[in-house]
Amino acid sequence: MTTAPLFAGIGAHQTPRRTRTDEWLTPPAVLKALGPFDLDPCAPIVRPWPTAAHHYTIRDNGLLLPWFGRVFLNPPYHRSVIGKWLARMSGHGRGIALIFARTETEAFFRYVWEQASALLFLRGRLDFHTVDGGTAQRQSGRAANAGAPSVLCAYGPRDAEMLAFCGLNGAFVPLRLPRSVVVLAIEPTWREAIVAWMRAQRGPVPLAEIYRAFAAHPKAAANPNYQAKIRQVLQMGAGVRVGRGQWSAS
Repeated sequence: MTTAPLFAGIGAHQTPRRTRTDEWLTPPAVLKALGPFDLDPCAPIVRPWPTAAHHYTIRDNGLLLPWFGRVFLNPPYHRSVIGKWLARMSGHGRGIALIFARTETEAFFRYVWEQASALLFLRGRLDFHTVDGGTAQRQSGRAANAGAPSVLCAYGPRDAEMLAFCGLNGAFVPLRLPRSVVVLAIEPTWREAIVAWMRAQRGPVPLAEIYRAFAAHPKAAANPNYQAKIRQVLQMGAGVRVGRGQWSAS
């Protein structure tokens, strides 16, 4: 844990209210839904799961080092520095940032409203995780959530598309997207489409048959990795594995 404001983000170093002693990590479900990422420039030193293929920690100072590929940014939330990280993200133009939904701030107006491609306002509040991978607990025994609502900010059309179809519960807001992506975003989600198709089948179906059923689907046309997306959605509860390569409706 560091107390330096340059590294105080919720995903790496932000602590729940009234404590400044531990590191708190981004929920793995968020990373699984959005990844994989090439770089996390604000990664915690101690982490039970990777946030990207490459990590910069406080020992590196990710503001000064080169950024590359898809970036997952969970920046320090201190008002004096969050704008610097968001400016770097908007300049890089490829990746997703996780921040508090403080839509009235100068940093949000300048680097999110005016620069991001799309937003996903998450429903509810994220729960913190500790460096051993468990959910952080308050003295009352309840989960130590973020204390404020969060929003995911996509930079670039590809990441906006990923955000639109990630399956996380929230409200998707397109800002700068091609019309085709906007149309797809208001259609049924991957989960809704797969669940509806699975329930129309009589009994278990092979995974290969699900691939074939969705090969010509508009969502597959917009996602060259649609087979991986189908597996992810099934594993997240859209279906039930009943045998090797066999799935049934949940």
